[in-house]
Amino acid sequence: MKVSTEIGSISKLVGEEKAVEFVAKSGFDAWDFSMFEMCEKNKKGLLVPKNHPTAQDDYLAFARKLKQIGLDNGIICNQGHAPFPSSPKSSYYLKRAIECVAEAGGEICIIHPMNNGTPEENAEMYFELLPFAKEHNVKIATENMWNWKLLHKHSCFAACATPESFNAHLDAVNDDYFVACLDIGHAEMKGSDTSAAEMILGLGNRLKALHIHDNDKLHDLHQIPFSMNIDFTSVMNALKKINYNGYLTLEASSYIEKFPTEKVPEGVKNLYNAVEKLRIMFEE
Repeated sequence: MKVSTEIGSISKLVGEEKAVEFVAKSGFDAWDFSMFEMCEKNKKGLLVPKNHPTAQDDYLAFARKLKQIGLDNGIICNQGHAPFPSSPKSSYYLKRAIECVAEAGGEICIIHPMNNGTPEENAEMYFELLPFAKEHNVKIATENMWNWKLLHKHSCFAACATPESFNAHLDAVNDDYFVACLDIGHAEMKGSDTSAAEMILGLGNRLKALHIHDNDKLHDLHQIPFSMNIDFTSVMNALKKINYNGYLTLEASSYIEKFPTEKVPEGVKNLYNAVEKLRIMFEE
């Protein structure tokens, strides 16, 4: 079992180049190419470019540079995460994210479904992207989402939030290049009416990627594993039952963002120690 972590939160403090280097030196096997800074949402809810290398004309050169930094330090890019919110009107940037993942050497690009879209509506968006993804030999992974119920102060249903909804989305596309990425924290939020273990068992061999982080089982806190309330023993046991063979990829972004710049390497090492504990639990 190999381990990875997203670099988006680290990059906010030290930039992508140092982020990849720190991830490698901490012991990770791979890095997750986070591209949230490529775009931002405008008043109409559409993605527009930001002042970031992934939004510039030489974006592929930037992706190649990160790939080489990883290789020079003994690690690879295993997956990437497209900017969001997703919609058919944002396909230009979603395709750019797929290109960046391919150029960096990754195999999977996580593209969120539209939170309130039906399996059929989301499938139309993915159908537009899949030929492009296949040209670049990158699989698209959809992810379990959540909405927020203000009256009850907890999450509520969104696309892929239950095993039934997730499998319905996978069935609606029905393509080998369309797979599942399970966000462990989202699955454990009150209001989802499920659990990470139940989701894992429900997805089975369709599960090819993970976003692992901890929370209080109420809010989407993206904290380091073993710091809050999620039972990772049940999560690892479920992964073992389905013979999961993807990466254990962290998305504990809120944890690292609070570190002062000079202590970022220490924070990244803490992330590695946490995911190494998960690896040992999986392999025992």
